[in-house]
Amino acid sequence: MTITAIILLILLGIFLLMLEILFVPGMVFGFISVILMLVGVIFSFKNYGTMAGIISLFATGAATTAAVYWAFHSPLWKKIQVHSKIDGKANALADGKINIGDSGKTISRLNPMGKALINNMLVEVQVIEGFIDQDKDITVKKVEQNKIFVKLK
Repeated sequence: MTITAIILLILLGIFLLMLEILFVPGMVFGFISVILMLVGVIFSFKNYGTMAGIISLFATGAATTAAVYWAFHSPLWKKIQVHSKIDGKANALADGKINIGDSGKTISRLNPMGKALINNMLVEVQVIEGFIDQDKDITVKKVEQNKIFVKLK
């Protein structure tokens, strides 16, 4: 195998690794890229001797490290990152606002979880057993930290 073919194998491996990191997650391209780079290094050992093999091994490692560093610090990476913030939160129940025995009405279908209006508060609730359709009357049967368990009235 010529030195050009070995270099092309290694460069194709680095290119596939960049595709894996930036665009196509799933480890398929990453696995193929590692195999291509290893084949290139093995052929350089086999065809050109130990010194050329060691040089190609370290050059491949340095080029791969530089490419991965560039991939994570490139402007492209910053453009494809998600910049939104998650502002949702779990039910923040103050003591005494919702108690066992309180009544309410389902806003959505409880399948087994959904929204309900209890004591004029819109909260997420969970059915103890089965499912409950929308606009049904419910009763609170259990309250644990931020979870509310209900049953059909």
